[in-house]
Amino acid sequence: MKRFFLASLVVAVASVHGVKAQLTARQVLDNAISFHDPHGNWAGLNTSFEVVMTTPEKPKRTSTISVDFPHNVFILDVEQGDDTYTYKIKDGSCEISLNGSDEISEEDAKKFRLDCNRGTFMKDYYTYLYGLPMKLKDPGTHLDPKVQKKTFKGKEYLVLNVTYDAEVGSDEWYFYFDPNTFAMEVYQFYHDESKNDGEYILLQGIEEINGIKMPKTRAWYVNKDNTYLGTDTLEKISK
Repeated sequence: MKRFFLASLVVAVASVHGVKAQLTARQVLDNAISFHDPHGNWAGLNTSFEVVMTTPEKPKRTSTISVDFPHNVFILDVEQGDDTYTYKIKDGSCEISLNGSDEISEEDAKKFRLDCNRGTFMKDYYTYLYGLPMKLKDPGTHLDPKVQKKTFKGKEYLVLNVTYDAEVGSDEWYFYFDPNTFAMEVYQFYHDESKNDGEYILLQGIEEINGIKMPKTRAWYVNKDNTYLGTDTLEKISK
């Protein structure tokens, strides 16, 4: 009886691992989304959160991001050193202010890189990174059907390879998911993978924003030589 039980257990465990190994890329993505956004809140998100960026040899930068997706509103308030600037983007319109004033000199606009193209870029940047892995279902995203297994920093992951339509983006991305929980723990991009350029980003901790599990910290490194670039830390805004 004991031998039969043990044999059955081995078969059961092997079956579980076999099923996991046979998951399609779409199934891995769906499981990851179920982990990070179990209630499907991303599309209707209306909230604010704070991101503190620390970079070697540069002053700390604090960004307050406010989104109201149902009304197509994105507001970015940035504080760095003694200066603050704001982008407000709504339905294609763009408003910019610097230190509380919308009258910005050409010199200051160049110094702080303040223009509406930059504002749109920042909107896309923040909503993409904090919207992962849900954003991998956006139009123009191409998910390789093959699920890869890779070991990164000593841990084995299920890895999805993603490319984009030219008008969306030209980089090639890899997303690393814990094989048991499907939590996203690493992502990596290349401009040209044959040159080992681009960066990888290590995700640690969880901050829950409106029921969505977002990475608490994101630490950025260069693929080629592991140079550390900086860390973003996500904070809830108390209301």
